[in-house]
Amino acid sequence: MYRARFETIFDGLNPWVCFAFWLFGLINNVLYVIILSAALDLVGPNVPKGVVLLADVIPSFLMKLCAPYFIHAVPYSIRIILFAILSTSGMLLIALTPAYIDGGTITTKMAGVVLASLSSGGGELSFLGLTHFYGPFSLAAWGSGTGAAGLLGAGAYALATTALRMSVKSALLASSFLPVIMLLSFFIILPLGAIRQPIHPITTKDRSQEDRLQALPRTEPEDGDPPAGEYEDEGLLSSQRTRNFQSRKHNGRYTIFRANLHRAGSLFFPFMLPLLLVYIAEYTINQGVAPTLLFPLSATPFTHYRAFYPVYNAIYQTGVFLSRSSTPFFRFHNLYLPSLLQILNLLLLTLHALFDFIPSVYIVFGIIFWEGLLGGLVYVNTFAEILDTVEVGEREFSLGATSVSDSGGICVAGFLGMALEVALCEWQVEHGKDWCRKL
Repeated sequence: MYRARFETIFDGLNPWVCFAFWLFGLINNVLYVIILSAALDLVGPNVPKGVVLLADVIPSFLMKLCAPYFIHAVPYSIRIILFAILSTSGMLLIALTPAYIDGGTITTKMAGVVLASLSSGGGELSFLGLTHFYGPFSLAAWGSGTGAAGLLGAGAYALATTALRMSVKSALLASSFLPVIMLLSFFIILPLGAIRQPIHPITTKDRSQEDRLQALPRTEPEDGDPPAGEYEDEGLLSSQRTRNFQSRKHNGRYTIFRANLHRAGSLFFPFMLPLLLVYIAEYTINQGVAPTLLFPLSATPFTHYRAFYPVYNAIYQTGVFLSRSSTPFFRFHNLYLPSLLQILNLLLLTLHALFDFIPSVYIVFGIIFWEGLLGGLVYVNTFAEILDTVEVGEREFSLGATSVSDSGGICVAGFLGMALEVALCEWQVEHGKDWCRKL
Protein backbone atom coordinates (compact mmCIF):
# COMPACT_ATOMS: atom_id res chain seq x y z
CA MET A 1 0.00 0.00 0.00
CA TYR A 2 2.74 2.46 0.96
CA ARG A 3 4.72 1.61 -2.17
CA ALA A 4 1.71 2.30 -4.39
CA ARG A 5 1.09 5.58 -2.61
CA PHE A 6 4.74 6.54 -2.97
CA GLU A 7 4.64 5.76 -6.69
CA THR A 8 1.49 7.83 -7.06
CA ILE A 9 3.12 10.82 -5.39
CA PHE A 10 6.04 10.76 -7.84
CA ASP A 11 4.05 9.85 -10.95
CA GLY A 12 5.29 11.94 -13.89
CA LEU A 13 8.55 12.97 -12.23
CA ASN A 14 11.43 13.69 -14.60
CA PRO A 15 14.67 13.23 -12.60
CA TRP A 16 16.70 15.47 -14.93
CA VAL A 17 14.23 18.33 -14.54
CA CYS A 18 14.21 17.92 -10.76
CA PHE A 19 18.00 17.71 -10.56
CA ALA A 20 18.39 20.85 -12.71
CA PHE A 21 15.91 22.86 -10.65
CA TRP A 22 17.43 21.63 -7.41
CA LEU A 23 20.79 22.94 -8.59
CA PHE A 24 19.16 26.22 -9.72
CA GLY A 25 17.76 26.74 -6.24
CA LEU A 26 21.03 25.73 -4.60
CA ILE A 27 23.38 27.93 -6.60
CA ASN A 28 21.05 30.92 -6.97
CA ASN A 29 20.61 31.18 -3.19
CA VAL A 30 23.84 29.82 -1.76
CA LEU A 31 25.88 32.97 -2.36
CA TYR A 32 23.17 35.05 -0.69
CA VAL A 33 23.35 32.78 2.35
CA ILE A 34 27.15 32.79 2.44
CA ILE A 35 27.15 36.60 2.39
CA LEU A 36 24.71 36.76 5.29
CA SER A 37 26.68 34.14 7.20
CA ALA A 38 29.82 36.23 6.67
CA ALA A 39 28.08 39.46 7.78
CA LEU A 40 30.09 39.75 10.99
CA ASP A 41 33.39 39.16 9.18
CA LEU A 42 32.55 41.63 6.41
CA VAL A 43 31.63 44.65 8.52
CA GLY A 44 33.06 43.91 11.96
CA PRO A 45 31.39 43.98 15.38
CA ASN A 46 30.73 47.73 15.47
CA VAL A 47 28.53 47.89 12.37
CA PRO A 48 25.01 46.39 12.48
CA LYS A 49 24.73 43.22 10.44
CA GLY A 50 21.57 44.68 8.92
CA VAL A 51 23.84 46.78 6.68
CA VAL A 52 24.94 43.60 4.92
CA LEU A 53 21.35 42.37 4.80
CA LEU A 54 20.14 45.55 3.12
CA ALA A 55 22.96 45.54 0.57
CA ASP A 56 22.17 41.89 -0.08
CA VAL A 57 18.44 42.35 -0.55
CA ILE A 58 17.51 45.88 -1.73
CA PRO A 59 18.95 45.37 -5.25
CA SER A 60 17.19 42.00 -5.37
CA PHE A 61 13.95 43.63 -4.25
CA LEU A 62 14.18 46.32 -6.94
CA MET A 63 14.92 43.68 -9.56
CA LYS A 64 11.87 41.63 -8.55
CA LEU A 65 9.72 44.75 -8.36
CA CYS A 66 10.49 45.96 -11.89
CA ALA A 67 11.72 42.99 -13.94
CA PRO A 68 8.47 40.96 -14.23
CA TYR A 69 7.07 43.65 -16.52
CA PHE A 70 9.84 43.45 -19.12
CA ILE A 71 12.11 40.46 -18.49
CA HIS A 72 9.94 38.20 -20.65
CA ALA A 73 11.61 39.92 -23.64
CA VAL A 74 14.98 38.44 -22.62
CA PRO A 75 15.43 34.72 -23.45
CA TYR A 76 16.10 32.46 -20.49
CA SER A 77 19.48 31.41 -21.92
CA ILE A 78 20.70 35.01 -21.99
CA ARG A 79 19.40 35.63 -18.47
CA ILE A 80 21.30 32.66 -17.04
CA ILE A 81 24.58 33.82 -18.55
CA LEU A 82 24.11 37.37 -17.22
CA PHE A 83 23.22 36.14 -13.74
CA ALA A 84 26.29 33.89 -13.61
CA ILE A 85 28.56 36.79 -14.62
CA LEU A 86 27.04 39.10 -12.01
CA SER A 87 27.34 36.51 -9.23
CA THR A 88 30.94 35.64 -9.96
CA SER A 89 31.98 39.28 -10.31
CA GLY A 90 30.30 40.19 -7.03
CA MET A 91 31.89 37.41 -5.02
CA LEU A 92 35.33 38.13 -6.46
CA LEU A 93 34.97 41.78 -5.51
CA ILE A 94 33.98 40.83 -1.95
CA ALA A 95 36.75 38.24 -1.57
CA LEU A 96 39.60 40.27 -3.07
CA THR A 97 38.88 43.48 -1.15
CA PRO A 98 41.07 43.58 2.00
CA ALA A 99 39.36 42.96 5.31
CA TYR A 100 38.17 45.96 7.32
CA ILE A 101 40.94 45.32 9.88
CA ASP A 102 43.54 45.55 7.07
CA GLY A 103 42.32 48.87 5.71
CA GLY A 104 39.75 47.54 3.24
CA THR A 105 36.62 49.59 2.78
CA ILE A 106 33.21 48.24 3.65
CA THR A 107 31.79 50.23 0.70
CA THR A 108 33.79 48.20 -1.82
CA LYS A 109 32.64 44.93 -0.30
CA MET A 110 29.03 46.15 -0.33
CA ALA A 111 29.37 46.90 -4.06
CA GLY A 112 30.17 43.23 -4.59
CA VAL A 113 27.19 42.28 -2.44
CA VAL A 114 24.98 44.45 -4.65
CA LEU A 115 26.11 42.62 -7.81
CA ALA A 116 25.42 39.24 -6.23
CA SER A 117 22.04 40.50 -5.03
CA LEU A 118 20.97 41.60 -8.51
CA SER A 119 21.84 38.15 -9.80
CA SER A 120 19.97 36.41 -7.00
CA GLY A 121 16.80 38.48 -7.45
CA GLY A 122 16.72 38.12 -11.21
CA GLY A 123 17.50 34.43 -10.92
CA GLU A 124 14.72 33.75 -8.43
CA LEU A 125 11.95 35.38 -10.43
CA SER A 126 13.23 33.75 -13.63
CA PHE A 127 13.52 30.23 -12.21
CA LEU A 128 10.14 30.51 -10.50
CA GLY A 129 8.67 31.60 -13.82
CA LEU A 130 10.40 28.66 -15.46
CA THR A 131 8.56 26.22 -13.18
CA HIS A 132 5.42 27.20 -15.10
CA PHE A 133 6.78 25.19 -18.04
CA TYR A 134 7.95 22.17 -16.04
CA GLY A 135 5.18 21.60 -13.50
CA PRO A 136 4.89 21.09 -9.72
CA PHE A 137 7.88 18.77 -9.34
CA SER A 138 10.17 21.48 -10.67
CA LEU A 139 8.80 23.86 -8.00
CA ALA A 140 9.35 21.24 -5.29
CA ALA A 141 12.92 20.70 -6.50
CA TRP A 142 13.55 24.45 -6.65
CA GLY A 143 12.24 24.89 -3.11
CA SER A 144 14.36 22.02 -1.85
CA GLY A 145 17.42 23.46 -3.57
CA THR A 146 16.90 26.90 -2.02
CA GLY A 147 16.54 25.23 1.38
CA ALA A 148 19.69 23.22 0.80
CA ALA A 149 21.45 26.44 -0.17
CA GLY A 150 20.71 27.85 3.25
CA LEU A 151 21.81 24.70 5.02
CA LEU A 152 24.95 24.08 2.98
CA GLY A 153 25.90 27.75 2.67
CA ALA A 154 25.61 28.55 6.36
CA GLY A 155 27.01 25.19 7.47
CA ALA A 156 29.89 25.20 5.02
CA TYR A 157 30.91 28.75 5.91
CA ALA A 158 30.77 28.02 9.63
CA LEU A 159 32.75 24.81 9.10
CA ALA A 160 35.34 26.44 6.83
CA THR A 161 36.03 29.42 9.06
CA THR A 162 35.95 27.59 12.39
CA ALA A 163 36.80 23.87 12.23
CA LEU A 164 38.91 24.06 9.05
CA ARG A 165 40.36 27.46 10.02
CA MET A 166 40.16 28.84 6.48
CA SER A 167 40.51 32.57 6.13
CA VAL A 168 37.40 34.57 5.25
CA LYS A 169 39.05 35.55 1.96
CA SER A 170 39.72 31.92 0.98
CA ALA A 171 36.19 30.82 1.83
CA LEU A 172 34.60 33.63 -0.20
CA LEU A 173 37.01 33.17 -3.10
CA ALA A 174 36.15 29.48 -3.38
CA SER A 175 32.44 30.30 -3.52
CA SER A 176 32.88 32.69 -6.46
CA PHE A 177 33.16 29.76 -8.88
CA LEU A 178 29.83 28.19 -7.91
CA PRO A 179 27.74 30.01 -10.59
CA VAL A 180 29.42 27.81 -13.23
CA ILE A 181 27.21 24.99 -11.92
CA MET A 182 24.14 27.07 -12.78
CA LEU A 183 25.30 27.31 -16.40
CA LEU A 184 25.88 23.56 -16.60
CA SER A 185 22.46 22.90 -15.08
CA PHE A 186 20.62 24.98 -17.65
CA PHE A 187 22.53 24.20 -20.83
CA ILE A 188 23.41 20.53 -20.20
CA ILE A 189 21.15 18.95 -17.55
CA LEU A 190 17.76 20.63 -18.10
CA PRO A 191 15.65 19.34 -21.05
CA LEU A 192 14.98 22.58 -22.92
CA GLY A 193 12.15 21.37 -25.12
CA ALA A 194 9.44 22.65 -22.77
CA ILE A 195 10.46 26.30 -23.09
CA ARG A 196 10.89 26.07 -26.86
CA GLN A 197 7.25 25.14 -27.35
CA PRO A 198 4.17 26.96 -26.08
CA ILE A 199 2.27 25.20 -23.31
CA HIS A 200 -1.00 25.80 -25.14
CA PRO A 201 -1.68 27.07 -28.66
CA ILE A 202 -2.55 30.66 -29.40
CA THR A 203 -6.09 29.65 -30.23
CA THR A 204 -6.86 28.48 -26.68
CA LYS A 205 -10.39 29.61 -25.86
CA ASP A 206 -9.66 30.91 -22.38
CA ARG A 207 -6.92 33.25 -23.52
CA SER A 208 -7.52 36.71 -22.07
CA GLN A 209 -7.55 39.90 -24.06
CA GLU A 210 -4.12 40.99 -22.94
CA ASP A 211 -2.69 37.58 -23.79
CA ARG A 212 -4.09 37.87 -27.31
CA LEU A 213 -2.30 41.18 -27.67
CA GLN A 214 0.97 39.38 -27.00
CA ALA A 215 0.52 37.73 -30.38
CA LEU A 216 1.19 41.11 -32.01
CA PRO A 217 2.65 41.95 -34.45
CA ARG A 218 0.49 40.17 -37.00
CA THR A 219 2.24 39.30 -40.20
CA GLU A 220 -0.91 38.27 -42.07
CA PRO A 221 -3.10 40.95 -43.71
CA GLU A 222 -6.37 41.67 -41.94
CA ASP A 223 -9.65 40.86 -43.61
CA GLY A 224 -10.41 43.54 -46.16
CA ASP A 225 -6.79 44.63 -46.60
CA PRO A 226 -5.79 44.40 -50.25
CA PRO A 227 -2.76 42.22 -50.95
CA ALA A 228 0.60 43.87 -51.34
CA GLY A 229 1.26 45.06 -54.88
CA GLU A 230 -2.35 45.96 -55.72
CA TYR A 231 -1.86 49.63 -54.80
CA GLU A 232 -0.86 52.09 -57.44
CA ASP A 233 1.43 53.89 -55.04
CA GLU A 234 2.86 51.05 -52.93
CA GLY A 235 5.42 53.25 -51.14
CA LEU A 236 2.95 55.72 -49.56
CA LEU A 237 0.43 53.09 -48.54
CA SER A 238 3.15 50.78 -47.24
CA SER A 239 4.45 53.60 -45.09
CA GLN A 240 0.96 54.24 -43.73
CA ARG A 241 0.49 50.57 -42.90
CA THR A 242 3.87 50.55 -41.14
CA ARG A 243 2.79 53.49 -38.95
CA ASN A 244 -0.50 51.77 -38.16
CA PHE A 245 1.34 48.58 -37.28
CA GLN A 246 3.78 50.37 -34.98
CA SER A 247 0.90 52.19 -33.24
CA ARG A 248 -0.99 48.93 -32.74
CA LYS A 249 2.16 47.27 -31.36
CA HIS A 250 2.76 50.13 -28.90
CA ASN A 251 -0.84 50.10 -27.71
CA GLY A 252 -0.67 46.34 -27.28
CA ARG A 253 2.40 46.57 -25.07
CA TYR A 254 0.81 49.30 -22.94
CA THR A 255 -2.33 47.21 -22.52
CA ILE A 256 -0.25 44.21 -21.46
CA PHE A 257 1.61 46.36 -18.92
CA ARG A 258 -1.66 47.64 -17.43
CA ALA A 259 -3.06 44.13 -17.33
CA ASN A 260 0.04 42.91 -15.49
CA LEU A 261 -0.29 45.70 -12.92
CA HIS A 262 -3.89 44.59 -12.34
CA ARG A 263 -2.73 40.99 -11.98
CA ALA A 264 -0.13 42.01 -9.41
CA GLY A 265 -2.79 43.76 -7.33
CA SER A 266 -4.96 40.66 -7.32
CA LEU A 267 -2.03 38.61 -5.97
CA PHE A 268 -1.43 40.77 -2.90
CA PHE A 269 -3.82 39.44 -0.25
CA PRO A 270 -3.90 35.72 -1.10
CA PHE A 271 -0.16 35.30 -1.77
CA MET A 272 2.05 38.36 -1.31
CA LEU A 273 0.94 39.51 2.15
CA PRO A 274 1.48 36.25 4.09
CA LEU A 275 4.88 35.83 2.41
CA LEU A 276 5.74 39.43 3.29
CA LEU A 277 4.75 38.99 6.95
CA VAL A 278 6.68 35.79 7.50
CA TYR A 279 9.83 37.27 5.99
CA ILE A 280 9.61 40.46 8.05
CA ALA A 281 9.33 38.40 11.23
CA GLU A 282 12.01 35.80 10.54
CA TYR A 283 14.64 38.15 9.17
CA THR A 284 14.08 40.59 12.02
CA ILE A 285 14.87 37.64 14.27
CA ASN A 286 17.92 36.61 12.26
CA GLN A 287 19.48 40.02 11.84
CA GLY A 288 18.21 42.02 14.82
CA VAL A 289 17.50 39.59 17.65
CA ALA A 290 19.74 36.54 17.10
CA PRO A 291 23.03 38.47 17.62
CA THR A 292 21.82 39.26 21.16
CA LEU A 293 20.62 35.75 22.09
CA LEU A 294 23.75 35.01 24.10
CA PHE A 295 24.44 32.87 27.18
CA PRO A 296 27.43 32.37 29.49
CA LEU A 297 29.97 30.31 27.55
CA SER A 298 30.22 27.81 30.38
CA ALA A 299 26.55 26.86 29.80
CA THR A 300 26.94 26.39 26.03
CA PRO A 301 28.95 24.17 23.65
CA PHE A 302 30.90 27.24 22.45
CA THR A 303 34.28 28.64 23.41
CA HIS A 304 33.73 32.17 22.09
CA TYR A 305 30.75 34.43 21.50
CA ARG A 306 31.33 34.72 17.76
CA ALA A 307 30.17 31.10 17.36
CA PHE A 308 26.56 31.79 18.39
CA TYR A 309 25.57 33.71 15.26
CA PRO A 310 26.65 31.23 12.52
CA VAL A 311 25.30 28.26 14.51
CA TYR A 312 21.91 29.93 14.90
CA ASN A 313 21.93 30.56 11.17
CA ALA A 314 22.81 26.95 10.37
CA ILE A 315 19.99 25.65 12.62
CA TYR A 316 17.52 28.05 11.03
CA GLN A 317 18.55 26.94 7.54
CA THR A 318 18.06 23.28 8.50
CA GLY A 319 14.43 24.02 9.29
CA VAL A 320 14.04 25.96 6.05
CA PHE A 321 15.47 23.07 4.01
CA LEU A 322 13.11 20.49 5.53
CA SER A 323 9.97 22.56 5.05
CA ARG A 324 10.87 23.73 1.53
CA SER A 325 11.34 20.09 0.52
CA SER A 326 7.93 19.05 1.87
CA THR A 327 5.44 19.87 -0.89
CA PRO A 328 5.41 16.41 -2.55
CA PHE A 329 4.36 14.94 0.80
CA PHE A 330 2.56 17.72 2.62
CA ARG A 331 0.64 20.81 1.49
CA PHE A 332 -0.42 23.69 3.70
CA HIS A 333 -3.14 25.90 2.20
CA ASN A 334 -3.68 28.41 5.02
CA LEU A 335 -0.72 30.71 4.44
CA TYR A 336 -1.61 33.21 7.17
CA LEU A 337 -1.42 30.81 10.14
CA PRO A 338 2.35 30.09 9.94
CA SER A 339 2.96 33.78 9.25
CA LEU A 340 1.24 34.74 12.49
CA LEU A 341 3.12 32.02 14.38
CA GLN A 342 6.35 33.52 13.06
CA ILE A 343 5.38 36.90 14.48
CA LEU A 344 4.90 35.18 17.86
CA ASN A 345 8.43 33.76 17.55
CA LEU A 346 9.74 37.29 17.04
CA LEU A 347 7.94 38.55 20.14
CA LEU A 348 9.11 35.61 22.26
CA LEU A 349 12.78 35.92 21.35
CA THR A 350 12.75 39.71 21.68
CA LEU A 351 11.32 39.41 25.18
CA HIS A 352 14.01 36.88 26.07
CA ALA A 353 16.74 39.22 24.81
CA LEU A 354 15.32 41.83 27.17
CA PHE A 355 14.44 39.78 30.25
CA ASP A 356 16.56 36.60 29.93
CA PHE A 357 13.91 34.07 30.98
CA ILE A 358 14.76 31.12 28.69
CA PRO A 359 17.03 28.94 30.84
CA SER A 360 19.04 27.13 28.18
CA VAL A 361 20.59 27.85 24.79
CA TYR A 362 19.24 24.51 23.59
CA ILE A 363 15.68 25.79 23.94
CA VAL A 364 16.65 28.75 21.77
CA PHE A 365 18.07 26.24 19.26
CA GLY A 366 14.62 24.62 19.12
CA ILE A 367 12.82 27.94 18.61
CA ILE A 368 15.23 28.92 15.82
CA PHE A 369 14.62 25.55 14.13
CA TRP A 370 10.85 26.10 14.39
CA GLU A 371 11.34 29.56 12.89
CA GLY A 372 13.05 28.00 9.87
CA LEU A 373 10.26 25.44 9.43
CA LEU A 374 7.59 28.15 9.39
CA GLY A 375 9.47 30.37 6.96
CA GLY A 376 10.16 27.60 4.47
CA LEU A 377 6.58 26.34 4.75
CA VAL A 378 5.07 29.69 3.75
CA TYR A 379 7.58 30.22 0.92
CA VAL A 380 7.14 26.98 -0.95
CA ASN A 381 3.40 26.65 -0.36
CA THR A 382 2.78 30.19 -1.62
CA PHE A 383 4.15 29.33 -5.03
CA ALA A 384 2.52 25.89 -5.00
CA GLU A 385 -0.84 27.59 -4.43
CA ILE A 386 -0.17 29.86 -7.41
CA LEU A 387 0.52 26.83 -9.61
CA ASP A 388 -2.71 25.24 -8.40
CA THR A 389 -5.10 28.20 -8.50
CA VAL A 390 -3.92 30.81 -11.02
CA GLU A 391 -4.98 30.44 -14.66
CA VAL A 392 -2.40 28.95 -16.98
CA GLY A 393 -1.93 32.11 -19.03
CA GLU A 394 -1.12 34.16 -15.91
CA ARG A 395 1.07 31.75 -13.96
CA GLU A 396 4.49 32.65 -15.30
CA PHE A 397 4.00 36.35 -14.51
CA SER A 398 2.32 35.61 -11.16
CA LEU A 399 5.16 33.38 -9.96
CA GLY A 400 7.77 36.01 -10.73
CA ALA A 401 5.75 38.97 -9.44
CA THR A 402 4.95 37.32 -6.10
CA SER A 403 8.64 36.73 -5.42
CA VAL A 404 8.97 40.45 -4.65
CA SER A 405 7.29 39.83 -1.29
CA ASP A 406 10.17 37.89 0.25
CA SER A 407 12.70 40.54 -0.74
CA GLY A 408 10.32 43.30 0.38
CA GLY A 409 9.94 41.61 3.75
CA ILE A 410 13.70 41.25 4.11
CA CYS A 411 14.17 44.95 3.28
CA VAL A 412 11.74 45.97 6.02
CA ALA A 413 13.40 43.51 8.40
CA GLY A 414 16.81 44.95 7.57
CA PHE A 415 15.82 48.40 8.80
CA LEU A 416 14.01 46.99 11.82
CA GLY A 417 16.91 44.65 12.58
CA MET A 418 19.54 47.38 12.56
CA ALA A 419 17.62 49.46 15.08
CA LEU A 420 16.57 46.47 17.16
CA GLU A 421 20.05 44.94 17.43
CA VAL A 422 21.54 48.21 18.66
CA ALA A 423 18.71 48.79 21.13
CA LEU A 424 18.80 45.26 22.53
CA CYS A 425 22.57 45.26 22.88
CA GLU A 426 22.55 48.60 24.69
CA TRP A 427 19.80 47.33 27.01
CA GLN A 428 21.87 44.22 27.84
CA VAL A 429 25.02 46.24 28.49
CA GLU A 430 23.13 48.59 30.78
CA HIS A 431 21.86 45.55 32.72
CA GLY A 432 25.28 44.01 33.24
CA LYS A 433 25.62 41.72 30.22
CA ASP A 434 28.20 42.96 27.71
CA TRP A 435 28.42 39.72 25.73
CA CYS A 436 27.10 41.37 22.56
CA ARG A 437 30.17 43.62 22.63
CA LYS A 438 32.48 40.58 22.55
CA LEU A 439 31.49 39.25 19.14
